[in-house]
Amino acid sequence: MANPAQAAVPPTPPGWTLAWSDDFTGANNSAPNPNNWIVDIGHSYPGGPANWGTGEIQRYTNDRANLRLDGTGNLRIVPLRAANGEWTSARIETRRSNFKAPAGGVLRIEGRIQMPNITGTGALGYWPAFWALGSPYRGVFWNWPSIGEFDVMENVNGINSVWGVLHCGVNPGGSCNETNGLGAARVCPGAQCAGNFHTYRFEWDRSVSPNQLRWYVDGQHYHTVRQNQVDATSWNNMTSHSGYFILLNVAIGGAFPNGVAGRTTPTPSTTPGRSMAVDYVAVWTRP
Repeated sequence: MANPAQAAVPPTPPGWTLAWSDDFTGANNSAPNPNNWIVDIGHSYPGGPANWGTGEIQRYTNDRANLRLDGTGNLRIVPLRAANGEWTSARIETRRSNFKAPAGGVLRIEGRIQMPNITGTGALGYWPAFWALGSPYRGVFWNWPSIGEFDVMENVNGINSVWGVLHCGVNPGGSCNETNGLGAARVCPGAQCAGNFHTYRFEWDRSVSPNQLRWYVDGQHYHTVRQNQVDATSWNNMTSHSGYFILLNVAIGGAFPNGVAGRTTPTPSTTPGRSMAVDYVAVWTRP
């Protein structure tokens, strides 16, 4: 397979401190480390919005068919369609929920990820994502988007683009333009997004004034949101709590892929079984 796993988190950059990481080393067909990850199940959080609040249609499971280590240093999330037409997939989130830029410093969330190797009509409805949610969401589930959401990598329908998005404030509208959020997209450098490993990074920088949120793909900066672009209450609500937890998932269908496709997804032509592979996830801070 092209672009094999690195099998290790890269060395910590000078001036940074490694706060947390997982390189998904383990036996083939084993589960991700339960000390690091919570596996989400079903169509919603208990008592939370239906279909995870996005209209996605799949049922998340902890089955090895949907969620496993591949034995070569990758996590695999595999969306599948059963004979009865039901889609299943997987979604995991870090147990830690306190990832936050230190006062006057910077938070860096990074992952090396291979989007599902599928494009065209077969990709309609695929929605892989690497993202972070504000910790007050846990156990409440109805305070989005005020608690903040950083979408480090999103993709829909196998399009050759990565989206980086901030969600905050009130829904609908507000200074984060919900439900769309404040986002930007660009093609993946060097090789198409689908089927190739790229490194996706988000930085929350409290060392500059106004503070900045920045998005990168393969080290190339493509999106910035500055503190003065968002009203003071919304910025405070998403930055003053204890921090964020990180999520990895592949959804099927929902508002984002439907909106981009201009039709309901998935379709009978959508091809199941194309996995998202995650080589590592790491979090660094700089004082």
